[in-house]
Amino acid sequence: MDDDRRRPDCPKRMVFGPCGGVRDDGRCEVAEHRCVFLDDPAPAWDAPAAPPVAPPPGSLLDRARTGPVVLTDLTVAPFDPASLRRVVGVLAPVSDGLLVGEHANRPDFPPTLFAAEVRDAGGRPWTTLACRDRNRVVLEQELAGLAAVGVDGVLCVTGDARGPGVRPGVTQVFDLDGTRLAALAGAAGLPVAVPESPAAPPVDRRPARVADKQRAGAQVCVLNHVRTPAEVAAFVAAARSAGATLPFVAAVAVYTDERSARVLQRFPGLHVDDATVEEVLAAPDPRSAGIAAAVAEARALLGVPGVVGVNLSGLASGGGEDDGARVKAEVAAAIREAA
Repeated sequence: MDDDRRRPDCPKRMVFGPCGGVRDDGRCEVAEHRCVFLDDPAPAWDAPAAPPVAPPPGSLLDRARTGPVVLTDLTVAPFDPASLRRVVGVLAPVSDGLLVGEHANRPDFPPTLFAAEVRDAGGRPWTTLACRDRNRVVLEQELAGLAAVGVDGVLCVTGDARGPGVRPGVTQVFDLDGTRLAALAGAAGLPVAVPESPAAPPVDRRPARVADKQRAGAQVCVLNHVRTPAEVAAFVAAARSAGATLPFVAAVAVYTDERSARVLQRFPGLHVDDATVEEVLAAPDPRSAGIAAAVAEARALLGVPGVVGVNLSGLASGGGEDDGARVKAEVAAAIREAA
């Protein structure tokens, strides 16, 4: 897909926008103007895609054929192999896949090295690959490396842009956007996941974006947080009507204290149930209440037609990566017991 259709006023130089961070009032994630894709929609995907890759045996996509699956966010201390091994050791036994994130304000080892460490520690990585800090050549190198390492899949994202004051003076590349990266990943022989934010403007056009991403090569869509399972059900049904046939993994908000809850509430492009947040924080035992709320949300989401799994998302605890892993493991274990 040619790059000459990039939007010059989009800070992420996207062709197939908008990103998932459009604010509720329609403002760009990082600039003080209206998202350029709200009034002038992105083109439809019209390039050929590689045939879908068969998921590795025992992987999340393979297991999703026969039952619900759990994809757990992997939060570790940056550049700390010992932290990675500890957290993977807690989460891997109760998760069908571990989602390696990539954040503008929390850099870590390169994706290929990170994935190899996760595999060596006994986990099955789904690696997030973002376009923010890599040009097309480096993205192609990472895809080749991830295929050689043997990741279960790659989540292809445009990436969150750095806000003011986050590493000032560091450039942001955005040679590609997530949809075009998905096509590259499929051509590299990798199972491809893509994200979508059902609650971010333009809400009415996002179901069709899922169908476009599937035509580009996506095999599963990981949804961002919304307030209720009913919103997920409506979004999945709309995506089906738009032509998407891939399975969905829905986000579950995992928080047990003030810090872990407020981080989710502040993040652009997603919504959580604010009433439930306040109930958890006001409970005599917020930790137990937060775990129970996450398990209940997961069970409700798994009852939505088209949803094959849940993504345990969030810090889970303000007490550090190890405690957050223990919280997520307890949630994952309860979900699997009920499945």
